[in-house]
Parts: sequence; C-alpha cells; structure tokens
Amino acid sequence: MTPVELSRTVLRAVRRAVDAGELDVDVPARVGVAPPGPGGCGDYATGVALQLARPAGQPPYRVAQVLRAHLAAADGIADVVLTGPGFLNISLHRTAPADLVAEVLGRGTRYGFADADADADADANASTAVGGTLQLRCAPDPRALVVADATARILRSQGVAVRVVSAAPPPAEWITVLGVHLDTDTDAGAHSRPAEEIRPVPAPGDVLALGRDAGRWALLHPAAHDRPRTGGEHLVQRESNPLFRVRYAHARSRALARNAADLGFAAEPGPVDHAHGIHALLADHPRILAAAAAHRAPDRLARHLVAVADAALPFLPTVLPRGGEKPSAAHRARLALAEAAGTVLAGGLTLLGIDAPDHL
Repeated sequence: MTPVELSRTVLRAVRRAVDAGELDVDVPARVGVAPPGPGGCGDYATGVALQLARPAGQPPYRVAQVLRAHLAAADGIADVVLTGPGFLNISLHRTAPADLVAEVLGRGTRYGFADADADADADANASTAVGGTLQLRCAPDPRALVVADATARILRSQGVAVRVVSAAPPPAEWITVLGVHLDTDTDAGAHSRPAEEIRPVPAPGDVLALGRDAGRWALLHPAAHDRPRTGGEHLVQRESNPLFRVRYAHARSRALARNAADLGFAAEPGPVDHAHGIHALLADHPRILAAAAAHRAPDRLARHLVAVADAALPFLPTVLPRGGEKPSAAHRARLALAEAAGTVLAGGLTLLGIDAPDHL
C-alpha cells in the first residue's frame, strides 16, 4: 500500500465513522500520512484525529479511538496504535515478496507513482489544494534549475500539478546541456499560487563540462544544503562512482533478461533465497517517492537508487544457470527480482532526468 492509497483508506475510515453517526464532521478533502515521529511506531502515522477533534466536539484521543476501529478492519492494515494526544500509528501488512515483484513488473517504471485519479499525499499536495498549480521558483543558477526540474518531475509522479519558473532567464546553454524545462509566465494558470523558492547551495566549478547525465547527478545526489562536487569523478566508469553503479546495475539487469531469453526462459516471480535485502528496498520505493515530493528533496531518490544498486549488484551474478544447470523455477524467480530492481532503477533515473541505458 502506497502513501496515497493509505491516505484514501484513512479518508474512507472517516466517512464510515460519519455514516455510522460516530462523528459529526465534514469529511476532509484529503488526509496526510507520514513516517511516525518520535514516540510513534509502525509504518505511517496521521494526525487526522487532532484535525477533526474541534469540529467533532470530542477530545482528539476519542476521535482516534473511533477511527482506529474502522482502520483496523481495512484491507492491508495489520495494526493501528494510538500515541500521544491522538496520533494514529499504522502498520501495514507485508506484501509477499513474489507479489511485490509482480507488482513492480506490472507497473513498470511507473511503480510508486500515484494513480492518475488519486489525491496525492497532503504534505505534497497541500499547496495544490489551496491554490491550484504549485509553482517552484528558482534562481538562474545551474543547481537550482536542475533541483527544481527534478523536484517537479517527482511531484508530477505523485499527482501534483506543478510548473517551474526562474527568477531571471538563464543562459540557453544551461537549459540545453542540463535538460531543464522551464515554464514561461504565459503558462501560468488562473489558479496558480505564489511560488515556492528552490534554493540549494550553489555548485562550484563548471558543471556543464560533465554533460547532462553526470552533471545532473552531481547536482542532485547531495542534499540541498550540501555543496556538490563537480569534478571528473562523476564520469569514471568505476565502482567508486555511485552514478556508474546505478546505471551499471540497470544495464546488467537488462543484459540478464536478454541472456535468459537466449537460454529459453523468462522471468517468473517466486521465492528467492539470499536476496540481499532487495525486496525491502523495492517495497520502500513508493514511500521514497512520496517523501522526495513532500520535502522537495530529489536527493532522497538519488540515494535510494544507490542503495538499490548496491543491493542488486552482488545478487545479479546468481541469476543465470551455471555450467550444466538447467533453467529452473529458482532461476526464473531470480530473474524476475533482477528485472524488478532494474525497473525501479530505470524509473528513478528517469525522474531525475538521467538516461538509463540498456547497454553500458
């Protein structure tokens, strides 16, 4: 269950409580869910009970008790624990590894995206709710432009209408080399709200010399408050280069699919031993996308892709049969997991505006 789906589940619980006469409130348009804070537990937490307490005329904890009964009965919910004045801490049922892999392969590079007709998480979408299209405004600086562009891509994956504007026209070379899209003032809709400022620490040196892919990675991988390195280390084809590891893991997964086809077998999700934590990282991908959107932090996605690649690389050599082995169900399941990891890497790189080549 993605954060978007969980938000909708919480809303349904509120509606059921209202329909049952347990709460006398207007059902909110959306509900925010986020990882639990200090003192919390489970996978996600929501403060919707605190939001509804005043209009309901009841203490927040009592509202939370009412909602807990409806949430605990919902599909996909393993447990709901109340903490503090009325926070609902939600634990999700774990998807079986084979089902998770099948979901990734079924959704393709859109795995983790919000449904087209779904409300995105309130933390990411609150701006849209109150004022229409979200605007990201950046300085005419290469790093600010790239961070704003990648942030907009991630926000759109979560169902947010967003446009990117610059405080002043940047040089055309920056736009061309770094692959940045800027909206013009004439693109603004009548319902656009005042822009959010995107102000990462500027990059030293000439990042354009790195080209589009390495240049964008150099600017996006560090957190916005960290000064990026823009040297040639982003171009070397070695394991010391995180971008190389991410792209190589993706390319290797694609090569395995081609090699398996030559051997006469294809991917089929199933149990996999010694998966190096890949399943957990794949399951976390929707949460990472939601958090990157909510916090306007594409670096979170970049670091997640490095973690997926680093887990996948030692696993990939185990996928194909060795020696005189015949392809078996175990090989098909390993191939499915490898393809799922490659799919997440490809989708993530695309959101960062970086090419994911099948051959490297």
